[in-house]
Amino acid sequence: MYLGHFGLTELPFSITPDTQFVYSAASHQEALNTLLLAVRGGEGFVKITGEVGTGKTLLCRRFLATLDDECVAAYIPNPQFDARALLLEVAEELGALGGENDDNVHIVKRTNRRLLELAEQGKTAVLCIDEAQTMPIPTLEALRLISNLETEKRKLIQIVLFGQPELDTRLEEPSVRQLRQRIVFHYRMPGLQRGELGAYIDHRLRVAGYHGGRLFSGPARRALYRYSGGMPRLVNILSHKAMLAAFGEGGDEVCLRHVRAAARDTEGAQKLGWPMWGLA
Repeated sequence: MYLGHFGLTELPFSITPDTQFVYSAASHQEALNTLLLAVRGGEGFVKITGEVGTGKTLLCRRFLATLDDECVAAYIPNPQFDARALLLEVAEELGALGGENDDNVHIVKRTNRRLLELAEQGKTAVLCIDEAQTMPIPTLEALRLISNLETEKRKLIQIVLFGQPELDTRLEEPSVRQLRQRIVFHYRMPGLQRGELGAYIDHRLRVAGYHGGRLFSGPARRALYRYSGGMPRLVNILSHKAMLAAFGEGGDEVCLRHVRAAARDTEGAQKLGWPMWGLA
């Protein structure tokens, strides 16, 4: 691998969500501020959507890491459950232990008791659901049952849905219109802006231990933006492959030809329709 060649201590462009590598792009920070504002305001439901690779899971992890001791967080990364399984998962995450054979009504009741206990302790319960577009319609409706839990003055649980744009399509179903109407805040995550891409690359390289000069040439950076459309995950994939290409040549700079080679080897980049030439 190219770590020693470029003086790195770890891979700078891994696609695994790692809050250590978070680059606070304007949109990412705005989305985080929206989440914190909604939770502090006790709004109930928040929805964050974005295309594949825009950093929703990373945002979710950053949000969870930002919550203070006054919040009790529950995190469900893959909610492809039936309604009962979701209710059991939420109850377990919140510490509302009970019988495995409880029906939905009893699960909701013991979850409500647990939420009341937390409220009496001055704590706010926050439920984050990633990949929410994969939830079956009956499971989404069960989620509304949880959101019904409230006192006369406040919601007992704040629910944040992270999902791809298909989540909006699911929420258009008439059977979940009551849930849709309860979503007070919604943020749609874009990709990186053209002017942010260079800073994004440099930030990740620094975190990974790089202390040299500018590793990616100007033309290489412009090509990265065009082939990735600013989508962070695709930027990472292309940057990693381009560094491998430069390493294979024994070079100390990532040039345009290396990014072109990476794009030819990356199906997602080819689909954007940008030519493999004329990007200097």
